[in-house]
Amino acid sequence: MISILALAVLLQAAPVPVAAKPADPVAADWRDVPADELLVLNLAGDRRVVIRLAARYAPVHVANIRMLAKAHWWDGTSVYRVQDNYVAQWGDVSGKKPLPPGVVAKPPAEYQARYDAVARLARPDPYAASSGHSADGWPVAGRGGQGWLTHCYAMVGVGRDMAPDTGNGAELYAVIGHGPRHLDRNIALVGRVVEGIEHLSSLPRGTGELGFYTKDEAPTAIVSVRLASDLPDATRPHFQYRAADNPRYRAWVKSRENREPPFFNVPAGGADICNAMPPVRATPAG
Repeated sequence: MISILALAVLLQAAPVPVAAKPADPVAADWRDVPADELLVLNLAGDRRVVIRLAARYAPVHVANIRMLAKAHWWDGTSVYRVQDNYVAQWGDVSGKKPLPPGVVAKPPAEYQARYDAVARLARPDPYAASSGHSADGWPVAGRGGQGWLTHCYAMVGVGRDMAPDTGNGAELYAVIGHGPRHLDRNIALVGRVVEGIEHLSSLPRGTGELGFYTKDEAPTAIVSVRLASDLPDATRPHFQYRAADNPRYRAWVKSRENREPPFFNVPAGGADICNAMPPVRATPAG
């Protein structure tokens, strides 16, 4: 028999369960990202970058990107521009590689759509009337019913020439510095790096104009680019986004706007959308 004293010692030693916070997600809040929305970019040196594609916001550009990946168009191209505190850009530096059949050479300007934020930040956005998160985990800003994805760290956009050119998706860039929000609604954003942004942000900076590599500098080779849906199960990445259409997520947004002690003594009372990016996580297969 356990004595009363021994029982008391055991009870005192038992771990105290941590109470759930209003901002904590439940299992149902995590939703799978479809495999055809994940673009896997393999760089030389066994470096993998995974991009979640934003098909709802730029359907024609994303359709082009899927066709380019299925045609293995990017294999053997390179990351040829790395501008400090701005972007890393990749594609065919010569600009002469023919596009695969079916790619729309001149897509529409997919720069904005309906504003669909369901979890909004407390303060107005300097670049918009409002900003927040869509139900399926994208950072968005809006004004007058129109909304757009925001140029934050690790977001992926389409390189283009001067307007009215909109780019076709063959030349892509990832933001690797402070969010260049002035680009919002001027360039099509097509996704977000959800894994491996460090493999782009840590590349040597180009010394040419706008960070382009000069002839004496070696660009980083692209080994392959594939949709996750086209990869074998054993090598296919799996990701989930946190759904924003619930009170737990709205509580999480407030927690990002008002950081708590013991480290934070003065709550900010608000946050920039780029400092409150929607949570995404990698998950095991199955």
